[in-house]
Amino acid sequence: MGEYIVIGAGLAGAATAWRLAQRGQDVTLLERSAPANPYGSSHGSARIFRYAYPSELYTGLVIRSKPLWDELERENGARLIEPTGALDHGAVNDPVGLARFLDALGVEHELLPEAEAGSRWPQYGFDGAVLYHPGAGVLDARNTVEAFVRLAAATGRVRLLTNWTVSSIERRTGGFRVESTVGDVVEGEKVVVAAGPWLPTLLDSLALPAGFIHSLPSFEVREEQAFHFPYHDAGASGAPYPAWPTFMHENETVDIYGLPGGRDAGYHGLKIAHFNGGTVIPSIFDRTGQIRPEARQRARDYVKEWVPGVEPDSYAEATCMFTSTPSSDFLIDEAEGIVVLSACSGRGAKFAPLLGELAADLATGAGTVPDEFRAAYHSRRSAA
Repeated sequence: MGEYIVIGAGLAGAATAWRLAQRGQDVTLLERSAPANPYGSSHGSARIFRYAYPSELYTGLVIRSKPLWDELERENGARLIEPTGALDHGAVNDPVGLARFLDALGVEHELLPEAEAGSRWPQYGFDGAVLYHPGAGVLDARNTVEAFVRLAAATGRVRLLTNWTVSSIERRTGGFRVESTVGDVVEGEKVVVAAGPWLPTLLDSLALPAGFIHSLPSFEVREEQAFHFPYHDAGASGAPYPAWPTFMHENETVDIYGLPGGRDAGYHGLKIAHFNGGTVIPSIFDRTGQIRPEARQRARDYVKEWVPGVEPDSYAEATCMFTSTPSSDFLIDEAEGIVVLSACSGRGAKFAPLLGELAADLATGAGTVPDEFRAAYHSRRSAA
C-alpha cells in the first residue's frame, strides 16, 4: 500500500508520481486505460514548448520548467523537446506586448517587421510584426509520459495499475480508500487527482469538502481537431524550406497554431489546429473521435491563405481533449488530503515536470503554488 495515490497517468499525474518517488514517497499510480492513451490529453508526439505568454506568471513558469525538462532528458537518456524556435503574429496575439514580457524576464527573442520575417521564413505568410524566440520547440508528449513512468518505476517506489477506473474515494481514519468500478481497492494517506478531461465526471466521487467543491471553477471539455498538411519545396529552385518554427497567429477572426507534426504524421507535415476550435461536449463520455468536415475545411482554408509552404490537402487528422477553466488558468489546489491538479486549458504540456513538482509540494506540505491556481482565486474571478 502506497502512502500516496495518484489518479491519472498522463503528463501531470506521471510527473507527480516521479517527483513523489524522488522524495522517498511510495506511490500507487492509477490509470483507467494505459499511460498516454489516445482518449485523454497526453498522447501524441507534437506539442508546443514556448516561452511567449502575455503574462510574467506563465512565462516565468516556463523558465522554471526548462531546467526540469533538462533533468528529465538527462535521466531519460534521450531528447524530449526538439528545438525549432517559435513565431507569434497577429494583432490580438500582440507580438510587441509579448516582447515586453520576454524582455522583462531575459528570454532571448527578436521583434521583426513583417517583410523581414517573410524573407526568413517564406513558408509562412505573416500578419504584421512578428516575434521570434529561438528557445521554443516541439515536445513529444507520449515519450515524455513514458519517461516519467519508467523513471518513477525505476525508483522501486511506484506501482502502476492500468485499466483501473476509479468509482469512489472514501475518507478513512488516517487516509483514503479508493475503489474501482470492478471492486478493486487501494488505500493511501493522501490522493492526487490528475484526471484531465475525466475530472468533471469524478468530482462527486472525490470526498472533497462541500465548500471546496463549491469554490471550484466550471470546467469546459472540448474535443479539439488537428490536421497535418504535407510540406513542399520552396519553388523553382527546388531548395527545401528552412526548419519550420512553431507559430501562433491570432487576430480578430483567427486563433490558430501550427508546429512540425512529428512521429505521429511521419515527420513530413505541419500540424495545424484552431485553439479552442473544437466542440464543447457535456462530458468525456460524449467524445466521438470524429473529425468535423467544417473544421477540416476551415483548416484547409487557413493554410491556403497563410501557409504557402504546405500542400492544402491534409493527409492525417486527429482529435484531442482540452479541459479549460473560464480564465484559462490552471487549477492546482489541496483540500484535506486531496490535491486536485487539472484543467490546464490546452497549454499544460510544456509545464509537465513543473506541474508534478507543484503537486508534490502540496501533497507533502513542502511548498505552495501561485495564488492564481487556487480554487479561491477562480471563485473570486467568477464572482467579479
